[in-house]
Amino acid sequence: MKTKLMTVAVAAAMAAGAAGAATLDDVKAAGSLKCGVSQGLPGFSATNDAGEWTGIDVDYCRALAAAVLGDADAVEYVSLSAKDRFTALSSGEIDVLSRNTTWTITRDTDLGITFVGVNYYDGQGMMVPAGLGITSALELDGATICTNTGTTTELNITDYFTQHDMSFELVALENSDEVIAAYGAGRCDVFTTDRSGVAAERLKLADPDAHVVLPETISKEPLGPSVRAGDEQWMKVAKWVLNGVIEAEEYGITSENVDEMLESENPSVQRILGAGDNDYGAPLGLGADFVYQAVKQVGNYGEMYDRNVGPDTPLKLERGVNNLWNKGGFMYAPPIR
Repeated sequence: MKTKLMTVAVAAAMAAGAAGAATLDDVKAAGSLKCGVSQGLPGFSATNDAGEWTGIDVDYCRALAAAVLGDADAVEYVSLSAKDRFTALSSGEIDVLSRNTTWTITRDTDLGITFVGVNYYDGQGMMVPAGLGITSALELDGATICTNTGTTTELNITDYFTQHDMSFELVALENSDEVIAAYGAGRCDVFTTDRSGVAAERLKLADPDAHVVLPETISKEPLGPSVRAGDEQWMKVAKWVLNGVIEAEEYGITSENVDEMLESENPSVQRILGAGDNDYGAPLGLGADFVYQAVKQVGNYGEMYDRNVGPDTPLKLERGVNNLWNKGGFMYAPPIR
């Protein structure tokens, strides 16, 4: 049975009609990209002290704007709740959703949207006050659990507790800041979301060290950007910009050396950067240098990861499965050739 949210989203997608089938032209005509982001998740999409949006999801939108418009700063950010994000995309309010969103079959088939790849492989985790003395999720029978409404976390937590014959009470709120505030105020025993989100939200607590993340990862959460369904050209543009920054890292192309790399004799590097006679942007409606622009202005995937969520950031997240495929991770981009 479709939920009310799904019905609304599909209806909105149908209403968007032909207007949604020319997103690339619309973005070029507007001179800016409308990017749907979170309500403030450090490391992924949040504003800094200067009021500027930062994060790995934000960097993807900046790379997309650089590739399409030649200007990574030509982005209009739209802050969305988990509940409203899909309707905003399918209705045409935004051009791309880059908001720590899990790719699932239901979302890919019922909501009038299409995922273009994964920019962060994650899994759901749980956090509890250290004072409770809990060391495993299997000790949480009867717990009260705080999370966001409209997310995969509700189903995952239900599945996990049912599987282990445990009871729980769910406190689901729409605004992410309200959720972590409720947990911090003691309204619930457990805070749960993607493990990266747990690490990010933990930083918002008055005393982060007074809370521990439990060892269990209870789900698969492939997070990535999505676009409206039915616009194949825009889908390919969004997909190949993501592939391009991943492949750039594989070949050692960075924001600092990209100009030098234009002179590389490596045919793969030449193809990625659109050097010489190589032009893989034209079939997409982009310039031959679309990956060059994304990397020059924003960086390759590794640079995006390191500056936003990596070991030297407050989140201190190791690359792990988000490393390149040839370094033990899952990040593997189809070749530009």
